[in-house]
Amino acid sequence: MNPDIFWFLPTSGDTRYLGKSAFGRPATNAYLRQIAVTADELGYDGLLIPTGSSCLDPWVTAASLVAVTKRIKLLVALRTSLSGPTASARQAATLDEALGGRLLLNVVPGGDATELAADGVFLSHDERYEAADEFLTVWRRLLEGESVDFEGKHVTVKDARNFFPPVQQPHPPLYFGGSSPAAHELAAKHVDAYLTWGEPPAAVAAKIADVRRRAEKYGRTVRFGIRLHVIVRETNAEAWADAERLISRLDDDDIRNAQENFAKMDSVGQRRMAELHGGRRDKLEISPNLWAGVGLVRGGAGTALVGDPETVAARIQEYADLGIESFVLSGYPHLEEAIRFAELVFPLLPGKKPVTVSDQVLTGGAFDNRADTAADAQRVAA
Repeated sequence: MNPDIFWFLPTSGDTRYLGKSAFGRPATNAYLRQIAVTADELGYDGLLIPTGSSCLDPWVTAASLVAVTKRIKLLVALRTSLSGPTASARQAATLDEALGGRLLLNVVPGGDATELAADGVFLSHDERYEAADEFLTVWRRLLEGESVDFEGKHVTVKDARNFFPPVQQPHPPLYFGGSSPAAHELAAKHVDAYLTWGEPPAAVAAKIADVRRRAEKYGRTVRFGIRLHVIVRETNAEAWADAERLISRLDDDDIRNAQENFAKMDSVGQRRMAELHGGRRDKLEISPNLWAGVGLVRGGAGTALVGDPETVAARIQEYADLGIESFVLSGYPHLEEAIRFAELVFPLLPGKKPVTVSDQVLTGGAFDNRADTAADAQRVAA
C-alpha cells in the first residue's frame, strides 16, 4: 500500500515555539501560498485547510490556491452546522471544477459549543450529528443530480437542485473525524474516509474496527487516515531535543489555562487527547516515539511522531498495517518542516521519491525560511 501523505496549512498563524515566542508568523495569504506551492512541488498528495474561529476562512483560502497549485489536492472544511446543504453543494461543485477535480471535503459538525454559539449555533453534541446526518443526506443527493424534497428535524428543503455538477462523481470525497459513538455512526453512513487523531496504535485499531463494523450495516466500506504532527531529524537525539525545544517556552499557567479551556468542550476526541498526557510534562511519550507535548496547549490533534527518518517511517508503517491509508501531517514551522519531512522520510516510504528543493521555493515566496527576523514576530499561534 502506498500511503497518501498530506500536509497542513496553518491558517491561524505559524511559530517555532508553542506558547510565548518572538518567532510568530502571521497567516498572510502570501505565506500560505508559499507553503501550498512548496508542498505541491515536493510531492505531497494533499493539503488540509483547517477551520475554526481563529482560522482564516477555508473556502476563500482554498480558492486563492487554485491558480498557484497544480497537482496537490485540497482538503477543505464542510461545516454542516453553519450552512445549508444546497448552497454548500453549489460551493463544492464550483471549487471542484476550478481545481480540476482536486477537491476533498472534511466534514466538521463542530466540537466547541462556545465557538458555535458565537456563530449562532446552539445544538447539543448529539443534535449536531443528527443535523450533519440530514445535511449529508441532502447534500449527497444534490450532487448526484437529484431534485430533492426533504423535511427533517434540522434540515428542510423543497425542490432543491444543483445545476453544475462537480468534476468528481458522484461528489468530491468526504473525510471526517470524530471519536464519539454518534461520530462513528455518521462516518459509517456517509463518509469516504475516517480520520482519527494520533492515538496509540491499539486505540486506533479499536476505532477502525468500530467504524468498519458500523459501515457493514449500510453495505459500505470506509477508508482510514490519521492526523499527526511530526518532528523528524537526522538522529533520534536531535528529534527529541527539538520536541523539548518546541514546548520550552511554556509555563504551568499556559498549560493549565489551555487544559481548562479544552475541558469546557463537549468533544470526545478532545477529551481523549487530554487524557493521553493529563497535563503533565513528565509523561509525554505515550507510545514508542508518539509524543503528546503538542496537546499541552494546542486543541485538536495533539501528538507527534518523533525520531530519525527510519524510526518515523517505521511508525508510519505500523499505522499503515492497521489499515491507515492517509497521513495528514504538520510541524512547526510548517514551511521548513514540510521540506525536512519530504527530504528525510519520503525516500523511505512506498510510492514516494527523493525530493529536490528548488531555490525558488526556498526564497521566492512570502518568507525566506533560511532565517527568522524580528519583523516576522507579529503573531504566535499556539
